[in-house]
Order: sequence, then structure tokens, then C-alpha cells
Amino acid sequence: MASAPSTDDDLFDQFLTTRGHDTGPTEWEESYNKKQCPDCGGLHEEAATSCSVCGWRPDPDR
Repeated sequence: MASAPSTDDDLFDQFLTTRGHDTGPTEWEESYNKKQCPDCGGLHEEAATSCSVCGWRPDPDR
């Protein structure tokens, strides 16, 4: 028997996951030789740690 999610966030993540959405930590995407922001699509050098367009940063827990 499956256990119920322990928090509202877990319940919401389970809801999204069962409907095909990714709920895991978001990382940089890659486009050509550059890092690409998953939020706004801005392109950055490989050394970038945050998006200079929208301010997005990768999840620090990874």
C-alpha cells in the first residue's frame, strides 16, 4: 500500500508528476557552447552562476 504525501508541497509535486510535469530541481540547459537559462532562455558563458537577464539561479541543493 502506498503512503500518503507528508506535506502540501509533496502532495502538489505528486499531482504535477502524475500529469507529466517535472518537479525536480532545475539546472542550466545547453545551447551550442553556452549555458541557457530555463526561465527566460538567455545565453551565458560556461562560467555563469546566475542568469544576468532574469536573475535565475540553479537549485543549490544539487
